[in-house]
Amino acid sequence: MTLIKSISGIRGTIGGAVGENLTPIDAVKFASAYGTWLKTQRNKQDYRVVVGRDARIYGEMIQNLVMNTLVGLGIHVIDPGLSTTPTVEIAVPMEYADGGIILTASHNPKQWNALKLLNAKGEFLDAEEGAKILEIAESDAMQFADVDALGKITKNQAYIDLHIDHVMGLEYVNKEAIEAANFKVVVDGVNSTGGIAIPLLLERLGVHPVKLYCEPNGHFPHNPEPLKEHLGDLSNEVKKHQADFGIVVDPDVDRLAFMDENGEMFGEEYTLVACADYVLSKNPGNTVSNMSSTRALRDVTEKHGGSYEASAVGEVNVVSLMKKNNAVIGGEGNGGIIYPASHYGRDALVGVALFLSLLAEKQLSVSELRKTYTSYFMSKKKIALTPEIDVDAILKAMEAKYAGEKLTTIDGVKIDFAESWAHLRKSNTEPIIRIYTEAKLQELADDLADKIISEIKEIASI
Repeated sequence: MTLIKSISGIRGTIGGAVGENLTPIDAVKFASAYGTWLKTQRNKQDYRVVVGRDARIYGEMIQNLVMNTLVGLGIHVIDPGLSTTPTVEIAVPMEYADGGIILTASHNPKQWNALKLLNAKGEFLDAEEGAKILEIAESDAMQFADVDALGKITKNQAYIDLHIDHVMGLEYVNKEAIEAANFKVVVDGVNSTGGIAIPLLLERLGVHPVKLYCEPNGHFPHNPEPLKEHLGDLSNEVKKHQADFGIVVDPDVDRLAFMDENGEMFGEEYTLVACADYVLSKNPGNTVSNMSSTRALRDVTEKHGGSYEASAVGEVNVVSLMKKNNAVIGGEGNGGIIYPASHYGRDALVGVALFLSLLAEKQLSVSELRKTYTSYFMSKKKIALTPEIDVDAILKAMEAKYAGEKLTTIDGVKIDFAESWAHLRKSNTEPIIRIYTEAKLQELADDLADKIISEIKEIASI
């Protein structure tokens, strides 16, 4: 079964059986539930929703199904065509829309797609809102419009350009310094919409882009998750063109990673660290990332006199804590930059502009910049348990075992040691405990993960 329903949306593989995969019927059903919920949020005559998509090969099919379902509910649709997740997030308030839907499965392979749902602020729905939509979908409690009250679809394919205009207008984006630096940058757009947006942004900033896999045809040339093991071609192109660095994004352009001038990864975790370092140097304040993100963000925040706090895993949780703490920047260690001066969503375009500004002002190479931050190394492992094992009981036992350490239990159990940390959290869909660790040496991070796994196996008697 590859249809996963959650509070953040619905995702699955295309084709197969209804209710088991993301079939046209499932897409229509879930879009109907969202539209029905949306009409309960405001009492008004006309409702509007922005529906964008990444470049997946069947994305147009799913988009047409979703848009015409909303039309059948009497909701007007703005169609920006090929888009990015942050572009749709920005388009919703620009259009004074009531919500938005992004059709993308982020870093998942090409057979996957998803409906990700936004509120009227262009932000992802919270748990309560998502649960209500799931309830509507299961109850079939949808009422469609009659023939005189159908919605209409309006195309507006200017939104990537408008998004770039928005980024160019941010206070700390130093266009003059970037242009003077005369950067040459290789861009891996994984044949999705990043191949449109990122080169256009670079050109506006006076950077010379070298395009790699920037044809938005949905045929991903490698695993679309922007990790080192998938980016050999980018490394080769950076060295071949003697570029200043490389950029890679995921298919919907909310994750961002850099490669230095030697073809070595800057470190996906350090995308947020570097951007935060730059913003905090201009506007000191607080930061937030999730519990599985690097400690280096805390170090940079404290260097600039701010306070750092970790949220539960999940973008909506990061955003909630950022608002509570009035954070000036935050995000996730997977290369997701959330900059409230722009909007409350992960945005690779914003990250690129901030990173270039930092690099231009410091007049350092990317490898030299990386050396200015404390090096931490992560280990990410998991342990599969049989269904009858009580995962919550195991986590409680680990919490008791490490009661003498600094613990955080808002999302599983995080154990903070003086020079390292371990985060244990259960999967929402299968009997698995994920174990994330970080230390100042890779060997120490791996050893800590193995130690935690051994202790879990002992508690579970496996």
